[in-house]
Amino acid sequence: MSGDFFDSNVLLYLLSGDAEKADRAEALLRDGGEISVQVLDEVANVARGKLKMGWRETREFLTLLRGLLTVTPPTVETHDLGIDIAKRYGLSIYDAMIAAATTLSGCERLWSQDMQDGMRIGKGLRVENPFG
Repeated sequence: MSGDFFDSNVLLYLLSGDAEKADRAEALLRDGGEISVQVLDEVANVARGKLKMGWRETREFLTLLRGLLTVTPPTVETHDLGIDIAKRYGLSIYDAMIAAATTLSGCERLWSQDMQDGMRIGKGLRVENPFG
C-alpha cells in the first residue's frame, strides 16, 4: 500500500477562514492523493448547505479537487468492505465507506479529522489527523 487518501473534512478547510488549517490542507494536497465519489458528494453538500456557496462556485471547487486528486468510483466491493469495517471498528457507515475506499485504492494513510488519530484499520491503513 502507498499514498494518501483524503476525507472531506480535510478538504473543506481549503474553503474555511482558518488560514493555518487551510495552509496545512493545501500542503498535503501538493503531493496528490485520492478521494472517493462519496468525498466529492460530502464536499458538495457542505459547500451548498453550511457554506452557502452557489452552484458555479461549488462546481469550480469540485473540479479543482478532481484535477488534483484521483477519484475512486463507488463499487459494491467498497460497500461490502465498508459494512465489515463499520461492524469491526465501530465506525459510522459513512466513515467506514471512506475507510473501505481508501483500503481498496491501495492507500496506506487516510487524512481525517473525524476519525481517531492513529487508528489502524486492516493490515495497512492508518488514520491521521493532519491538524492534531
